[in-house]
Amino acid sequence: MQKKILYIDPVYDNSYLHAFKEHFEKIKYDHIDIHVTSLGEKKGPKHVEYSCYEAMVIPDLIKTVKEAQDNQFDGVIIGCFYDPALRACREIADNMIVTAPAEASFTIAQSLGENIAIIVGREKTIPEIKRNIFEYGMERRFSTFKSVGLGVLDFQKDHEVTMWKIRHAAQDAIENHHADVIILGCTAELGFYEELQKELGVPVLDASIAALKYAEFLVEINKTLGWGHSKVNGYESPPLEEARCFGIFDRN
Repeated sequence: MQKKILYIDPVYDNSYLHAFKEHFEKIKYDHIDIHVTSLGEKKGPKHVEYSCYEAMVIPDLIKTVKEAQDNQFDGVIIGCFYDPALRACREIADNMIVTAPAEASFTIAQSLGENIAIIVGREKTIPEIKRNIFEYGMERRFSTFKSVGLGVLDFQKDHEVTMWKIRHAAQDAIENHHADVIILGCTAELGFYEELQKELGVPVLDASIAALKYAEFLVEINKTLGWGHSKVNGYESPPLEEARCFGIFDRN
């Protein structure tokens, strides 16, 4: 039976959607229909490197997740390595899986090696990603951050330059910080992992692809075993009538 997964780029920009869709189609399971969307092209942040930008996109992100639930998607991926509003989106999802790149990458990486290095765009992003490392209990496996001095919108401008920067950072993490798994810690670092992995001889995780494969796994165990997000305690959904007052749920 076909399953539907929605990848949400949580920004007001459609320029990356084709690239995400193209890469996902190559590696998805045959029984998965992968859909890719953003929050549209209205006025708003085109990236969420800044916490204030992240806060601005969350209301529309939550609404998009709720729409996916209404349209009977089996899973949703919040496509940013900050994993914005992941807990909030799980609260409003009923029997739909919701995951995000950092959670997925960390979960997979800890089974592949002992010392995990994360290649980030700018130093600015490190504090929030570091909070997620502790949130997900990954501090024991974490080796080092390496910044390549590129903003989210810069990674795809010149692939040769981007590859050189990521390669240099990853080699330093392996040689000087004992890293044996590399995570590309921005979803815009799309399309570089295969070549790097062959050159470096260690697993290199593309965060977006990791999120898709993890979502496929979670959807599968949800449908076959009934293992979904618990609605007791942490992911408990808000009362229907109360949430309707805030426009989260429709009024049908």
